Amino acid sequence: MEAEQDAIPQGDPFALFDAWFTEARESEPNDSNAMALATATANGRPSVRMVLLKGHGADLGAGGGFVFYTNAESRKGREIAANPHAALLFHWKSLRRQVRIEGPLSEVTPAEADAYFHSRPRVSQLGSAASDQSRPLDARRTYLDRVAELAARYDGQEIPRPPHWTGFLLAPERIEFWIDRPNRLHERRLFVRDGERWTSSLLYP
Repeated sequence: MEAEQDAIPQGDPFALFDAWFTEARESEPNDSNAMALATATANGRPSVRMVLLKGHGADLGAGGGFVFYTNAESRKGREIAANPHAALLFHWKSLRRQVRIEGPLSEVTPAEADAYFHSRPRVSQLGSAASDQSRPLDARRTYLDRVAELAARYDGQEIPRPPHWTGFLLAPERIEFWIDRPNRLHERRLFVRDGERWTSSLLYP
């Protein structure tokens, strides 16, 4: 039988996420902050891709959240504008754990977007500024030439953040924690926001 202390606890889902994320940073070989982001069009056609978590905690926004950055003119950016709700999925294979998060999205402030943009490696800033993300590209050389042109233009200067490059905060309404168990007798605990409180319950696997 499984030890009781190994069960997914009730309580604060943000504290539990912090504990699992700390373990993932030590055990995952690459990008422990990678998460699948699912968005949908206004009429419900879904799409999903991997992005990187760049901030999280109970102190973000009005009641906690998870932050990622992107080009607002990309496919996901356009879908967020049309339907500002999304789902996240973390899958930490080394730990045999998953976390699923759902909720509405809101844009970070320009100051927050500026701060994160300028914290990135310079070549990443250039790459983002040069990219018309998700739009057709005639040849990779076209993109690389645009990066090189911007590098020359801003040599020795700060690279301005493009106004369409921004971040979004997902304010969770549901957070589910999943643990792989032997013989597929998995364990799932769902946290649901009820006003300023969280309630939790187990789910059948």
